Amino acid sequence: MILQETGSNVLRHLWRVLAALALGVLLGVVTPDVRAEYGDVVINNYSDASGMRPVVFPHWFHRIRYRCKVCHADLGFKFKAGGNDINMVKVIDGQFCGACHNGDIAWNVENCNMCHSAKPNTPTQVHESTINSLVLPAGAKQEKKP
Repeated sequence: MILQETGSNVLRHLWRVLAALALGVLLGVVTPDVRAEYGDVVINNYSDASGMRPVVFPHWFHRIRYRCKVCHADLGFKFKAGGNDINMVKVIDGQFCGACHNGDIAWNVENCNMCHSAKPNTPTQVHESTINSLVLPAGAKQEKKP
């Protein structure tokens, strides 16, 4: 069973995060262009082939509300972009995203454009995560600094 944090706890947590970020900017520790550790995940295993735009999963938005175990243990999401065989039949059947996006916990799957919002042909990837700036893509050569 998925446990939800109460609305007041979420708001309290959000205010703490915003206060810490503001303090970090004032002290010069955090730059305003800081990126989320948990970047958006673009899911395009089947979308392009089905004539739909790829899904943009806002990982950071969900991470503010739920602990990692809710999705990665309770719902069975693997820790790899593209590592889950998600399709709309499974979602409608209440698997993966459909466990919450059922019209009761979160909007239902009839709002296609809420999720299918990436540009066509965007590959499955973690997008705008700090990990992308730390790890070189396969085959890329590291620049030598003088």
